[in-house]
Amino acid sequence: MKVFKDLMWFFYQEKKAYITGIILLIIVALLEMVPPKVIGIIIDHIKNGTMTKAYLGQWIGILLIIAIALYGLRYLWRILIFGSAVKLSRQLRNELYAHFTKMSSSFYQRKRIGDLMAHVTNDLQAIQQTAGNGILTLVDSLMLGSFVLIAMAFTISWKLTLISLIPMPFMALATSHYGTLLHKRFLKAQEAFSSLNDKVQESISGMKVIKTFGYELEDVESFRRQSNKVVSKNMDVAKIDALFDPTISFIVGLSFFLAVVFGAKMVLAGELTIGQLVSFTTYLGILIWPMLAFGWLFNIVERGRASYDRVRSLLSEQEEIQEVENAISTPPIGDIVYDIRQFTYPNETAPVLQHISFTLKRGQTLGLVGKTGTGKTTLLKLLIREFDQYDGQIRFAGHEISQYKRNALRASIGYVPQDHFLFSATVRENIAFACPEASEDKIIEAAKLASVHEDIEQFTDGYDTIVGERGVSLSGGQKQRISIARALLMNPEVLILDDSLSAVDAKTEERILSALKENRAGKTTIIASHRLSAVQHADLILVLDNGQIAQMGTHETLMNERGWYRDMYYRQQLESLVEHGG
Repeated sequence: MKVFKDLMWFFYQEKKAYITGIILLIIVALLEMVPPKVIGIIIDHIKNGTMTKAYLGQWIGILLIIAIALYGLRYLWRILIFGSAVKLSRQLRNELYAHFTKMSSSFYQRKRIGDLMAHVTNDLQAIQQTAGNGILTLVDSLMLGSFVLIAMAFTISWKLTLISLIPMPFMALATSHYGTLLHKRFLKAQEAFSSLNDKVQESISGMKVIKTFGYELEDVESFRRQSNKVVSKNMDVAKIDALFDPTISFIVGLSFFLAVVFGAKMVLAGELTIGQLVSFTTYLGILIWPMLAFGWLFNIVERGRASYDRVRSLLSEQEEIQEVENAISTPPIGDIVYDIRQFTYPNETAPVLQHISFTLKRGQTLGLVGKTGTGKTTLLKLLIREFDQYDGQIRFAGHEISQYKRNALRASIGYVPQDHFLFSATVRENIAFACPEASEDKIIEAAKLASVHEDIEQFTDGYDTIVGERGVSLSGGQKQRISIARALLMNPEVLILDDSLSAVDAKTEERILSALKENRAGKTTIIASHRLSAVQHADLILVLDNGQIAQMGTHETLMNERGWYRDMYYRQQLESLVEHGG
């Protein structure tokens, strides 16, 4: 019952609802003691020939009133207890979602999306069952069972009650053993479901790739194997779950057998009346539910405990990016200074960046170039504090970036990543994502700066066109430019384009860069690109090689010295010339 102790914080939070609901459950249990007693009394009167119509009508009236009261009370306790359980599910779901938004990139590198989705669906459902049906079965099985035993022992025969209870310890031992097995197997079943969830999410997201490579049959087979594994693990759970009811029914059946055999002897001996024996067996029939409920309770509790452990383990994950006390809440405006001696990704040994040192004045444009995997994106991610564990410092407006609140720092930065992400919403909503209150004119102006306005006007519904999940209905260049428009609408102090012009042609790139130069005067821009034409106008260009600065300077400076930059520039110029028929 550890899970109830773990959930005590919530029971205390909703104490009024739970206390009222439990009181109503107790009243219901007490009222359920009356009908069997009435049945016994009526049978004895009939046997003795003393039953009258008025007397029978009186008892029927009492039973009718009790039935109406039970109907109303059962409705009320369900609203109170099950309603509170739904609140618990909502509260934990909100906690998890808020927790997800705080976690850094490394968290999502370690966790699978399908697994996280399973936490907020299956696991929360099992916890909700514990706070709802778990409390019901706990209170009902204890209260109703206790009242039945008291009624049997003190109003009929304590001897017959003790005899009937002889098989019960065996049931307690069996259900305890089943509960332990159930907990272990349910954990494995939840893990299998998480893996299946992840498989579905990944396959649907990558359906274009699957179809392109003709991998549909193999993917379906992979899904089938994963699905069979989920069924197998849940069958392991079901095999234990299926033992509860037969075990309890068998033991309660033994109790009935003992009650009838020894009860009949007591009637013949004159120790009991026929009516009392009928009442006793009726009470024993009522006792079946508490016994079954007790077995069901083990099932619910073990599922809930396994799921609550999984959720709490997830919520206990610490944020890697911590804010200092009295952090600066004003968005920074000023120069950016990098002085990174070394940076290594978590759980890796080889450094990704080494000896990175430069200053970018406010209003300047920085170009980052180099071969794939040389650390360009990593350099940018450090600026937006996706990682903090580096040897050195990055200063923005005279302060180390860790001295700013994350929201304040990121309010000054508009970041367009390589993997541009669009939401399943309208084009307008995607552009206005960071500034939902932006006017139509501002949205259109940002789209024009990103050279995507004309494309949008060609869409069926213009700016009201639904782009589909992850922008599936748009071309790569359109998605890139809408992502750029989204960043430009923020009018950030620092605009970062991380290889965000790779899917547009040279003319479109030139229009975008010219618009940026004209409209972002006095603001800082950082452009990482493989196409050198995107950075040749920059005030400072860094050539990265194996995580280090191999060359640094303006376009003219770098063209006057031997090195990767000049060689690559001539190569790209030649490629462009050939493409145009030169």
